Amino acid sequence: MKKFTLLSLLFVLLTINSCQKQETGAVLQRPSAPDPTQLDAFIKENLLQEGEFIWAWASEDMVWTALANSDNLLSVGYKPAGTQDVEAHLHEININNPEWKIAREAIWQLILESERKITPGVQKSDLLYYEDDVLPVIDVRILNPETITLLRQSANLRYAEPLGYEPFMTNRAADRSGSGCDSNYPDPGLVAGVDYTNITPGCKASWNYSYHNIQQAWDNSTGSSVGLVIVDTGCSDWQDNLGDEFNQGDSQGRSITKLVTLPQATNWWGNPVGSPETPHDQCGHGTGMQGAAAAPRGWDGASAGIAYNCNLVSIRAAADVYLDESREVVGVSNAFKNAGNMAEIKIISMSMGRLTSASQIKDAIKYAYGKGKMIFCAAGTSFWWTSWFVGVIFPATMDEAIAVTGVKSNLTQRCSNCHSGSKVDFVLVMEKTESGTNPLTLAMEGDDPSTIGGSSVSTASTAGIAALVWAKYPGWSRQQVFDKMKVNSNYYPNRNSQFGWGRVNAEGATQ
Repeated sequence: MKKFTLLSLLFVLLTINSCQKQETGAVLQRPSAPDPTQLDAFIKENLLQEGEFIWAWASEDMVWTALANSDNLLSVGYKPAGTQDVEAHLHEININNPEWKIAREAIWQLILESERKITPGVQKSDLLYYEDDVLPVIDVRILNPETITLLRQSANLRYAEPLGYEPFMTNRAADRSGSGCDSNYPDPGLVAGVDYTNITPGCKASWNYSYHNIQQAWDNSTGSSVGLVIVDTGCSDWQDNLGDEFNQGDSQGRSITKLVTLPQATNWWGNPVGSPETPHDQCGHGTGMQGAAAAPRGWDGASAGIAYNCNLVSIRAAADVYLDESREVVGVSNAFKNAGNMAEIKIISMSMGRLTSASQIKDAIKYAYGKGKMIFCAAGTSFWWTSWFVGVIFPATMDEAIAVTGVKSNLTQRCSNCHSGSKVDFVLVMEKTESGTNPLTLAMEGDDPSTIGGSSVSTASTAGIAALVWAKYPGWSRQQVFDKMKVNSNYYPNRNSQFGWGRVNAEGATQ
């Protein structure tokens, strides 16, 4: 009898894990996944030929293939029928106005009617993953392929695309796990006078600062009163230079704020897995970016950031640098939306990205751009399976983003894993040609510097230079700041086909 009871309990537990019965009584069954090989080849072809991939180019069958091979979550952008040029006015739209409510309800009714053909009795609460309170977008779980067709035919639709699918997901899972999360530890081989300069009151200036005249620029500006947001993997609770010691030495009177927009992980049925996310950096990448841009110029021997007197906001929006999870798309979207609403923020920097475009992230970037923010995005740092065919990655491909990549100290070659191309605006010297040494930054804890590379550190550092310029000219617009950086870059007045305007002379840009 006891054995029978235990077996029965095991059966119940297995049943709960295989399908989740919702409160309404509807049972969501995970569909089988078609082979994604053709879809991945189509994405790759467009990346090669067009330099980007937009989901509107994919057929309905391809969209379904992507959904079924990820988590079946569809990002649905909506609008009132007949409304034009929504994306340019996202920062002005009130989705609680009647016409937007009607459009949203029409989309929901279409989805529910279609999904009930597959799952009788299913309700909105069964399908909803996320509904934005500012931007006109909802994320829903789709089980009926016909729903995609009906949505694309709707006059209320802006886009309907997979939220969390990236190419090569099925055979690159191990490589994607923890992307960019293995390098932010103290570097024991650094040599004074070679890899850094000792500066007052008791810290280190990275070797690459001389290529951009950073120390000379500090005579003109230190970034004071400028608000900078780093959208990344968070800020280490263990690094006191981004905590209690953020104001030390020559860094005084500024603030650091730590936020999280990354939703808690869930299983396929939407049930929470693990603990709620916090602002703490579990990866190390975000901490490195913040150190490069804004670490204090202190007395404890750590490395000084470029804008060492700016105000810093850390937003933990992703688990790692490759935005291939649905929750990361939501997290990044919310980060840009929130940063756009912060009046004190002038600059947003994100050193993360993905191969395919994500309209939900586009919406949020356009929203922040409409609010006057200056946005820097990484041009891309390769994974081994993409280095030979991917150029500038999304969202650095967007017109609203300033794309940055890294070059070697010989000033002619991109860094070993950096992407380049016609979309690049600026470059940063961040890899020694002979040794491969990268710039100094803050490690996860302690005062001994780490080194970190790629287009990631190039982006955060260039955002730091922009903070120096904007602090020097606080009444300027972002276009004036950009133009000042541009005319003080080494390729100006010409534009290099791979490196844009080139490396910024921070001294000249702050005069």
